[in-house]
Parts: sequence; structure tokens; C-alpha cells
Amino acid sequence: MPQKAVCVLNGEVVKGTLFFDQNSPDSPVKVTGEVTGLSQGLHGFHIHEFGDNTNGCTSAGAHFNPYQKDHGGPGDEVRHVGDLGNIEAGSSGVAKVDITDKLISLTGAHSIIGRTLVVHADADDLGKGGHELSKTTGNAGARSACGVVGIAKL
Repeated sequence: MPQKAVCVLNGEVVKGTLFFDQNSPDSPVKVTGEVTGLSQGLHGFHIHEFGDNTNGCTSAGAHFNPYQKDHGGPGDEVRHVGDLGNIEAGSSGVAKVDITDKLISLTGAHSIIGRTLVVHADADDLGKGGHELSKTTGNAGARSACGVVGIAKL
């Protein structure tokens, strides 16, 4: 049975709505939507471990990483489950999101339902930047906006 989820991102300037669709428990998840208020360029886009936004985006914890791997890009064999790479904003500050990912899921032990989606201020170096934070966060900078991924009405 198809599963759907939604996430409303809130930050001081950055806002957005993302939709998640999964046709079956074994199929990839399609992530679509729009994020506004960004600076032009690439911005890290990650699922974090907790659905806790009581202290803004800080309380969402680290990247969702149930296999305890190093940070990487969405196409890498070694990556966190929550590593969704970057979204790209144009000169208007809007990023159109259209991503398909095979590791995240809307069901089962590694479901992202109830976890936080975070958009970062800077580009994610996908673990290849050589910075001390590359292997944990992709050196993607501050958390510009976040929201909890929730079950959507079918």
C-alpha cells in the first residue's frame, strides 16, 4: 500500500513544504516540494534523528544514522540513512525539490516518520571536503529551517 508523508519547514527566513511518496516498503521514496528564502546555491538537506524541535532545529540531534556509518552523498555506498545531499536555490532563493532516495523509508525500523528534516545554510560536501566535519555533517553549516516529517492524508 502506498505511503505518504509531509514536512512543513520553518526557520526565521527559510520556509518550505516537502512531500514524501513511497509505493511499497521496498520501493524508493520520492521527495518533492519547494523551499524558499534560501541564499543562491547549494544547501545541505538531511533527515536528523529526532522529531524534537523544542529548541529550534538544534534539538533534532545528529543525522539519522542507524548503521553508524560516515557521512556521504545520496549515491554513496557509505552514508547516513538521512544523507539526502543538497538542494539548489536559484537567484530568487527558491529550491524546487525532486529527489528519489533508496535508503530512507516511510515504514519499518528505519522510517523517517517522526524525524526532522533540516535544510542547512551551506553546501554539503558529501563527506569529501577534507574538513574536520566532512565525515559527520558534510560541513553544511547552520540549520536554516526544519520540520518534523509526519504522516500525510492519502
